[in-house]
Amino acid sequence: MNPDHISLHNKQFEPYMSAQELTAAIADVAARINQDYAGQQLLFVVVLNGSFMFAADLLKHISLPCEVCFIRVASYAGTSSTGEIKEVLGLTEDLQGRPVVILEDIVDTGHTMRMLLDTLGAQRPASLEVATLFLKPECLQHELTLRYVGRSIPNDFIVGYGLDFDGLGRNYPDVYKAV
Repeated sequence: MNPDHISLHNKQFEPYMSAQELTAAIADVAARINQDYAGQQLLFVVVLNGSFMFAADLLKHISLPCEVCFIRVASYAGTSSTGEIKEVLGLTEDLQGRPVVILEDIVDTGHTMRMLLDTLGAQRPASLEVATLFLKPECLQHELTLRYVGRSIPNDFIVGYGLDFDGLGRNYPDVYKAV
């Protein structure tokens, strides 16, 4: 990993997970999706902004025919979840009867994911699963079944690889945690 620490908005972060570790976790998730959906055509729904790097790298490992669409929701202000979900950019694809996998960067409280599962599930897809790079199990406030989890992590605030702190830090190839 490099650098050995970063500073964003006067907050310090130290190395947490290297790009190589992220690549291995993503390849594992992709292999499970390829196996579980063999012979099917998937629709991936990518949650922006944080999931863009995860989605791009995961999709490189998907060997199935697939479509990709993007939605944008927000529940963060600074370093903590606000619990208020706002859909900024909606879904235009018809999900009915289709296998759908939501790609999310991190699930912590589960507020956003619960709303997405309810909203997308109302369109009656053939199946609706979640692939998240990170899960904070101790933060969950909703009963969720997450089929594909890259890594379960403690309740650390992390940035890098698409994850940000008030807009900064998404560009780092490694993940850093607040100190």
